[in-house]
Amino acid sequence: MKKIELTIEEKVSLELQHKDCRDGKERDRLKVILLSSEGWSSSKIAQALRLHQTTISQHITDYINGKLKNSSGGSHSLLTESQTEELIEHIEINLYFKVEDIILYVKEKYLVEYSVPGFNKWLHSHGFCYKKPKGKPHKADKQLQEEFKERYEEIKASIKKNDDIYFMDGVHPTQATKITCGWIRRGTTKNVETTGSRTRVNILGVMSPNNIEQTIANEYKTINRDAVVDTLVKLRNQHGSKGEIHLILDQAPYHRAQEVKDKANELNINLIYLPPYSPNLNLIERLWKVMNEQVRNNVYFKSAKDFKEKIKNFFQKTLPKIAPDLYGRMNDEFQTI
Repeated sequence: MKKIELTIEEKVSLELQHKDCRDGKERDRLKVILLSSEGWSSSKIAQALRLHQTTISQHITDYINGKLKNSSGGSHSLLTESQTEELIEHIEINLYFKVEDIILYVKEKYLVEYSVPGFNKWLHSHGFCYKKPKGKPHKADKQLQEEFKERYEEIKASIKKNDDIYFMDGVHPTQATKITCGWIRRGTTKNVETTGSRTRVNILGVMSPNNIEQTIANEYKTINRDAVVDTLVKLRNQHGSKGEIHLILDQAPYHRAQEVKDKANELNINLIYLPPYSPNLNLIERLWKVMNEQVRNNVYFKSAKDFKEKIKNFFQKTLPKIAPDLYGRMNDEFQTI
């Protein structure tokens, strides 16, 4: 490996950079250059810094080729201030899957070329990170959602002693393994057995944010108007004969069936329909997420019987135990989309 020759000014500059640098990897790169200029072999530098010798060789090659810091996207951007502001706005508006595509855009737009590691640093230093976007129903109407929130607050303010507010929704968990994120030691992988079984259970649930422990979760062969009517009866029996029930639910056809409306009127249940495409306003949706966390995420079910039993146990045994810890999560501070 060719020895690096530094002038006194270059060496002083690198020493100052090393002193001020807070990035451990960048400090190692600077050490490699300085030690090489002092006559150390790449094998000796690798042993001293506890790095692989190929890494040492690459750092030296990069420096010789003029790629020590700036061209790798380090602390000094290759873009002007106005270009940087423009690029930040562009990336905020446009969702890129691969950093290589952004690098290509920068090269074509500004005639500036970055390496992948260099532009990764640029992205992190400007507040970007790689994560999943949130899905947003394309037909959601924010104005209708705001109007619902106002109506909801009016109902809360008018609640009497024996009244309560409930949220209803159906959920259809399947036996298929639901792979999600989890903590895994860096540099390793973790395998989870999977199954593509389409076995599922159909659950119609009703939850009060004031009494999560008493959540109703009934399994039905199919969720239809008869299942909804049956759940309304169970809700009234559990709530008691006194007081008005305000039931918030989406606009699924079986929720709006005339038989459902007639039974609700008979049982003194006030049906309050959510705006279209507004699952963010239905609190029980958050309970389904808790169910997945507790039962389904990264879990392999050996049989349909085992799967159904675990789902049943969640509502009958697990939920009553963890309910006291869920009230903060099940609050009604709705966000509109």
